[in-house]
Amino acid sequence: MGTPKKPVRRSHAWFGREGKQGFYYRSWLKSAGHPHDMFDGRPVIGICNTWSELTPCNGHFRELAEHVKRGVYEAGGFPLEFPVMSLGETQTRPTAMLFRNLASMDVEESIRANPIDGVVLLMGCDKTTPSLLMGAASVDLPTIGVSGGPSLSGNLRGRPVGSGTGVIQMSEQVRAGELTQEEFIEAEACMQRSKGSCMTMGTASTMASMVEALGLSLPENAAIPAVDSRRYRLARLSGRRIVQMVHEDLRMSRILGRAAFDNAIRVNAAIGGSTNAVVHLLALAGRIGIDLKLQDWDAIGSRLPCLLDLKPSGKYLMEDFFYAGGLPALMREIAPHLDLDAPTVNGRTLGDNIADAPCWNREVIRPLAEPVRPEAGIAVLRGNLAPDGAVIKPSAASPHLLRHRGPAVVFENIEDLHARIDDENLEVDEHSVMVLKNCGPRGYPGMAEVGNMPLPPKLLRRGVTDMVRISDARMSGTAYGTVVLHASPEAAAGGALALVRNGDMIELDVAARRLHLDVSDEELARRRAGWTPPEAPARGWQKLYFEHVQQAHLGADLDFLVGGSGADVPRDSH
Repeated sequence: MGTPKKPVRRSHAWFGREGKQGFYYRSWLKSAGHPHDMFDGRPVIGICNTWSELTPCNGHFRELAEHVKRGVYEAGGFPLEFPVMSLGETQTRPTAMLFRNLASMDVEESIRANPIDGVVLLMGCDKTTPSLLMGAASVDLPTIGVSGGPSLSGNLRGRPVGSGTGVIQMSEQVRAGELTQEEFIEAEACMQRSKGSCMTMGTASTMASMVEALGLSLPENAAIPAVDSRRYRLARLSGRRIVQMVHEDLRMSRILGRAAFDNAIRVNAAIGGSTNAVVHLLALAGRIGIDLKLQDWDAIGSRLPCLLDLKPSGKYLMEDFFYAGGLPALMREIAPHLDLDAPTVNGRTLGDNIADAPCWNREVIRPLAEPVRPEAGIAVLRGNLAPDGAVIKPSAASPHLLRHRGPAVVFENIEDLHARIDDENLEVDEHSVMVLKNCGPRGYPGMAEVGNMPLPPKLLRRGVTDMVRISDARMSGTAYGTVVLHASPEAAAGGALALVRNGDMIELDVAARRLHLDVSDEELARRRAGWTPPEAPARGWQKLYFEHVQQAHLGADLDFLVGGSGADVPRDSH
């Protein structure tokens, strides 16, 4: 028998070359001290890092990457770290969502253009997770996700305070005269006490949970605190596992079947997850070729209970969730609703991973028979105000407003809202329906998290804490209230939202999934004749985004990015 041939990997097209081409590829990497045997056909693992000092949630990713590298070396792989655009929701203007698709292009092209056989995605703050998943899915190599984890629980004067959720609550108290500006400033350092993402069930924690529910990470990825040593252990184990995944050719497309998305939708309901997961999973499904539609969120997950008592839908924080057993414990509780045969990156099924998951605190993770809320998934609304759909998170809404009819108070854009919301002469009361236009994918542009409009101070002083609010915008997963979001088509695309006027009656009926503008078709046609579309941006990324972004019900991806180009090796330049 002859000597077995070494497997020809993707990286072999670079490092296995003879002559000047191979010389080029190997020589420059050897300048970093890599010995020649690192190019002997072992799996080359790209570590996609979104570290940035402008993204505090991801500020510990340099350390995290080092632990991944150790695991890769231990398993016989060759780790090579590379940076991609980092999207920090806390600093980026006008919104990190404007750049999600751009970052996904950075990820996709960085992976495809380089000698990479498998990928580890380091992701944390809101949009880094979907952008990395989307970009990697379009290449479809063996891929594993490692989230950065939530920060430590906030604590203000002996009481818990949660990222985002606490800010919104306290800012309303300041506007109502119930909290001083000095106390508000004091809370800044008390809320964010360590590296890591929001420790509420905001978009970052939601998307980390989606990564685990989709089967794209090792168990416990979603909830381990960022500064807990177990986060680094998980990174190291992920480094080991990605090398094995390359040997097995376990690509993303073998994990991300329809069952994975269905499971994620159900898990999102059980954790009281962010509405932002809707646009991100729709976009991811589009990249990997799964026919997922907005209506599936309602059909699959809207009737499931919320079992996690965690802000903003409950009272605990992510640290408590981890100590209670984390996502494996919660998924075990809803196992009857999950596809337990769905594969995961560790080579086991989802059912195998959660079969023996213990729960240590039944106040944080409730039993299926004793939920925090009986029906908590995303509800999809339709009607003449949003014929392609709009979403609401009932678990974060006020029950008495889930069926409501009231007159519209219209804000043409975010600047109009900021200019008039504090006006004591604003004609608004608790029965009004606040409507915000031109904040969708094209309208902002970028679809910013402004849908949870602040309430007028004169109503706050009267004790009003919630109102029905409707827009084509998104809202932070840390936010709460009776807020209708993602109205599609958006106002800037000529949707009916653009035609709403002050005083128009609007009907919301969440149980009936109805969102209706009480204006005749004939009157809407007259108004449409006088409508002027917004001016397109003049240049750069915003121009490209504006011209090609899809509507929210399709995931707000760029039309030319739907699908993928695979992992074919680009042509040689030498």
